[in-house]
Amino acid sequence: MSAVAADLAVSGLRVAGLAGAFGTGLVFVHAGLSKLLHRDVLPGVIANYRLLPDVLVAPVAAVLPWAELVLGVALLAGGPRLAVVPALLLLGLFAAAMAVNIGRGRRSIDCGCGRSQLRQTLGWPLVARNVVLMALAALRLPAALPSTGFELATALAGGLSLFVLYLLFNAIAALAVSPVAARVNAGIKRR
Repeated sequence: MSAVAADLAVSGLRVAGLAGAFGTGLVFVHAGLSKLLHRDVLPGVIANYRLLPDVLVAPVAAVLPWAELVLGVALLAGGPRLAVVPALLLLGLFAAAMAVNIGRGRRSIDCGCGRSQLRQTLGWPLVARNVVLMALAALRLPAALPSTGFELATALAGGLSLFVLYLLFNAIAALAVSPVAARVNAGIKRR
């Protein structure tokens, strides 16, 4: 491998690492703020997973939004790479909780991924989404921060693009199982 190719590979890893961390950081900040805005329903969403003893539901509901906000800000700030590790653990925990409930046949519960008008029920695409977020955030572990302004701008644009794709994925996933989609699908089947 030539020196130029090696430099490009290292530069690409730096950009991808920060883009992944930045995009995942935006996801965590968005999720934390959404949970804070809807903290009245969060204990019910957490309890609905049926994974925690009742005595732990309220404390987890109180801490989770703040943990997501702190992790999100740490990832956005491009801080220590070790900030990625708790983010990976939390995303993995969310994916595992969804997978357990899907395995139990409990797909109709709200994932609690971010409260909005678009309710998301559990499904393998949401588990896959979390695994992809984990992979994107993990790119930051071996990578140093971008060394040039162009690399930094590219990484930030990439992270913002990842966040927009995340929002788009969530909207499509929620609309696909919405009552409107059910009516449209029922009309198509009758023809």
